[in-house]
Amino acid sequence: MALDVNEGLIYVKVDRTVRSIGSTERELRGNAVNSDLLDAKTSVPTETSDSAKRRQIMDGAREVFLSHGFDAASMGEIARKAGVSKGTLYVYFNGKEQLFEAIAHEACAAQAEGVFSLDPADHDVEAVLTRLGRSFVKFLCRPGAMSPLRTVISISERMPEIGREFYETGPATGRAMVRRYLEAQVAAGILAIEDCDVAAAQFLDSCHATIFKPLLFNAGEVPTEERIHHVVGIAVRTFLAAYRRAS
Repeated sequence: MALDVNEGLIYVKVDRTVRSIGSTERELRGNAVNSDLLDAKTSVPTETSDSAKRRQIMDGAREVFLSHGFDAASMGEIARKAGVSKGTLYVYFNGKEQLFEAIAHEACAAQAEGVFSLDPADHDVEAVLTRLGRSFVKFLCRPGAMSPLRTVISISERMPEIGREFYETGPATGRAMVRRYLEAQVAAGILAIEDCDVAAAQFLDSCHATIFKPLLFNAGEVPTEERIHHVVGIAVRTFLAAYRRAS
């Protein structure tokens, strides 16, 4: 889990009950919970203010995570950056883990909505895959996208639920949407694919070949549009050579 780690205002597990102060203290692994949390008289947010306040908090948290990293970020700093009290912050999120989950999930939802909206009735497979591949790589490699992704990777070993959530709502969802499009083209007699899930993964991976990993490891520059078109063009031609049904 794109991680611009975006919109649609989709959040992760926001229905979970805010846990006790003791539980929150354990989650923050030693970050002190000040008396302002214990004494705060925060009211339950109204329906009209809920989305705006949540957005305010998430925007502040995103800035803190990007500037400090996940481990160094604290709920106190997030509250200051967001311009809210810690009491208000805990009404919406029970810890920085849940906040990071929500930010990562939001980015994944935006990717799925903006990149993987495919019309199964569109049988011009070459054009569809070309648009998809270019949009996917541009989204994946946009400036600032690597830092949240590196953060997810770095914390997923000790907090596997965050890695799982990001994968399931990001890469796995995108692959499933491509798979469904390919299945429709197989049913229409345009493609001949034994395993559409594998074929979808093959196509997406080949679109960012030589581009994504150098960026992930901070060993390359953001690709030019010309480079993206070149690599995606090869991916599309290779895919169709393997899977287009002979006429």
